[in-house]
Amino acid sequence: MKSISLLGASGSIGTQTLHVIRSHPDEFRLVAMSIGRNIKVARAIIEEFRPELVAVADATAYAILRSEYNGKVKIVYGEEGLIEAATHPKATIVVNAVVGSVGLVPTLKAIEARKTIALANKETLVTAGHIVTEAAKNYNVALLPVDSEHSAIFQCLQGEQRKNVEKIILTASGGSFRDRTREQLRNVTVEEALRHPNWSMGAKITIDSATMMNKGLEVIEAHWLFHLPYEQIDVLLHRESIIHSLVQFHDSSIIAQLGTPDMRVPIQYALTYPDRLKLVHAKKLNLAEIGALHFQSVDFDRYRCLQFAYEAGKTGGSLPTVLNAANEEAVAAFLSGRIAFLTIEDLIERALERHNVIKQPTLEEIREVDRETRRYIQSLLI
Repeated sequence: MKSISLLGASGSIGTQTLHVIRSHPDEFRLVAMSIGRNIKVARAIIEEFRPELVAVADATAYAILRSEYNGKVKIVYGEEGLIEAATHPKATIVVNAVVGSVGLVPTLKAIEARKTIALANKETLVTAGHIVTEAAKNYNVALLPVDSEHSAIFQCLQGEQRKNVEKIILTASGGSFRDRTREQLRNVTVEEALRHPNWSMGAKITIDSATMMNKGLEVIEAHWLFHLPYEQIDVLLHRESIIHSLVQFHDSSIIAQLGTPDMRVPIQYALTYPDRLKLVHAKKLNLAEIGALHFQSVDFDRYRCLQFAYEAGKTGGSLPTVLNAANEEAVAAFLSGRIAFLTIEDLIERALERHNVIKQPTLEEIREVDRETRRYIQSLLI
């Protein structure tokens, strides 16, 4: 039986991870989790799964749960609590499903504790890919991708020699506004942006999908996961989200991983790797029923955030940290109604242009660049 620590239990990935654990009680056990401030959901998960440790975001949530579960479950909070959940002594796999750069330090601590990492937190590799991958190498820890695109590539590469890879191709649905021109994007609402055509995701990731920043972050993540230069990482628009990604080899062969849009598939594969288990209540792919699949190249003028990501990734150093922090703050401002949709791009561009790149930033330098970038974006919103 594998013991799991789940960071971000109440989010979209966290909820689906719990479904996988629930479906295979003889295979998995939840020993620790983090859950932000959602007390009601925390209670439900505690009652069902009986974890030994629960980390919450702040002292208020801590006080409530501790008064209710004192002596039954260890309750912790803040960044130290998140780290304690990530390094729980009984956990063998840490599923990092938190959203944002808050996932970085707990991931590094989990690696140092020699936990297998099932990574759904893009920002960990985007902001500090050189540090995280070096740590994983030094501690001989596996980084298993949970994103559907990276899981697809990981699966396509099983049994293959990396020297034979010509390029990898990440597929993208195009998001909520794929059929609109840039002019039509000027006055779109938050509600419209949150209507993703294929996937059910959290608010921040859904907005990132609409701007294509989500795919940009995945490009940077793929660079670190698969040790390929950006020139060998392509993005292809694919409306149906049936082909999750592809690998092209030197002999012109292409291997693709297909399936219905269901995040439980890559989550479960990361938890069971290198084995597979039956996915309970899964809709099987019927290609005859689908009938046709559609593809088109990406217009970088239409999706400027994707262009920003490629440029930041190629420049490297501290610039991807700026990209991520500026995006997080800009998306939060859009979701709260403070800025228009296209202003997200403008704020990110301004942050990237003003930054003096640090070539090999330390962890503390990365965290300071992150903080400074957030302060800058906030100053533009006043």
